[in-house]
Amino acid sequence: MTNALPRHTRLTFHGPLSEARATAMVRRLAAIRPRTVLDIGCGWAELLLRVLEAVPDATGTGVDLNADDLARARRNAEERGLGHRVEFAEESAVGTRRGPADLVLCLGATQALSEAEPPTVEALRALRRLVTDEGRVLVSEGFWQRPPAEAELAGMWPGATPGDHDDLRTLLDHAVEAGFRPEWTETASPQEWEEFESGYQADLEVWLAGHPDHPLAPETRARLDRHRAQWMSYRDILGIAYLTLVPDLR
Repeated sequence: MTNALPRHTRLTFHGPLSEARATAMVRRLAAIRPRTVLDIGCGWAELLLRVLEAVPDATGTGVDLNADDLARARRNAEERGLGHRVEFAEESAVGTRRGPADLVLCLGATQALSEAEPPTVEALRALRRLVTDEGRVLVSEGFWQRPPAEAELAGMWPGATPGDHDDLRTLLDHAVEAGFRPEWTETASPQEWEEFESGYQADLEVWLAGHPDHPLAPETRARLDRHRAQWMSYRDILGIAYLTLVPDLR
């Protein structure tokens, strides 16, 4: 896929996160008055920028490997007058020494912290090392809403297995074992999922409809059809949990 094609302009967040939920999250996280904010796998860092807007004396760091997303993050930061308070680094977060921070965000990006398969347990341990003892972690992670059948797994991402995710109870247990107490547990709604998945595809769907004979049309059509089929396979099976975690000082 070429960068010349439209990409993710319909998305505010790179995940199933509504404005209402994001607003509540920022209000809750801003209440601890973090001085430093670290965003792992930040993408275009919308939630990080909102936290910085809500906490005027805070500074932030976003880490990601996607240069296009980081460029969008930098543009957004400058346009909102936040460029002098945030740094974006194009680098791996595995073994990062950029913490500890008062607030650590890791939204749908635990794979950025660990090369394990699945990465969840090691990533949660890494997040505990990256947050100050009085701070908070906001992590979002997938979980199985119910055990997937073999036929359903076959339609998901390549190589999908039951072990790719835990159920919500087990995910919370992993967080506790990693040294946290769960302050707040919430899960993405069906509406949030539909808005995200539709927005994820919408730019290219509209482009493809108007450019059916473009040289990139066959590749784009195949990609869109493949992703839509995967979504239909994990719809109502794969959930996303948003966990606000407090370091356990015991």
